[in-house]
Amino acid sequence: MNFQLINWLAVVVAALSAFLVGGIWYSPAVFANAWMADNKLTSAELQASSKGRAFGFTAFFSIIMAVNLAMFLADAKTDLAWGTAAGFLAGIWTFCAIAIHSLFELKSWRLIFINGGYSVVSLTLMGLILGAWR
Repeated sequence: MNFQLINWLAVVVAALSAFLVGGIWYSPAVFANAWMADNKLTSAELQASSKGRAFGFTAFFSIIMAVNLAMFLADAKTDLAWGTAAGFLAGIWTFCAIAIHSLFELKSWRLIFINGGYSVVSLTLMGLILGAWR
């Protein structure tokens, strides 16, 4: 791995893309209602929760994910196709981890696909950004 081949601005943009995907994915127009129902959460509970904590840790972990993926892609031969494929494969990896934890937590398959699907889509987009922006 060659750290000089990592585009750090692309890493930041890739991490921010997870917020964009999450904002759409977990919006009321897409999966918010099903996600809330399967987690047995109400709008009032979400409104009362700490947004700073949730978004702060989300930013922190998104940066770690983007840096980690960028490290795997730190090769002169990395391009858009390989970046996208690597992001997708990383998403499958995390989907499986989410599924394993969720099954032991007795979560529904719908929730597994909602959360795991977000992971696949967001990591695929991260890989696309990192691969394209060399």
